[in-house]
Amino acid sequence: MIKKLIIKAYLYSRKVVYSRFSNNKKVVGKYMEYQPVVLKGEGEINFGEHVSFGVINSPFYLNSYCYIEARSKKASIFFGNNIHINNAVSIVSEKKIIIKDNVLIGHSCTIMDSNFHDLTANNRTSTDPDPQEVIIGRNVFIGNKVTVLKGVVLGENTVVAACSVVTKSFPSNVVIGGNPAKIINTLA
Repeated sequence: MIKKLIIKAYLYSRKVVYSRFSNNKKVVGKYMEYQPVVLKGEGEINFGEHVSFGVINSPFYLNSYCYIEARSKKASIFFGNNIHINNAVSIVSEKKIIIKDNVLIGHSCTIMDSNFHDLTANNRTSTDPDPQEVIIGRNVFIGNKVTVLKGVVLGENTVVAACSVVTKSFPSNVVIGGNPAKIINTLA
């Protein structure tokens, strides 16, 4: 009994501490928080219904948090309905990221729509002049430790294998994997 109370107090205190790091004032909608979530930036973060962060019986539950940032005033992140996001996920936007309905995202994933720095040597300390929106289609399943880079559109029902780096768009109903990701199977 005492052990359960100690664990409950520890988990609650983590959520309170991490919530202090959040500074985004343009959050629309609500989400379930099984792991601490930090919401940063000046842009809009919009949650549909039944969006959850964190999985208790999964790696990094007790020692990490989820990081969501709509960095600039014009940046936006949209979560559809029925989205389940595992532990230690980072989603950062300078333009727009859309995650449609019924998406599963594994632990330690990163989704970003920008390089965050200009790639030319003389302008390296400037921000990326060309962020490109990311769209994750309906019913997509993204495995653990996946990185999705700017400009990517994943079609409906796509499955992304663990540890993949997704650098380009893919159609619906495929299994992709690798670094860089490529089609490794089709779904019926």
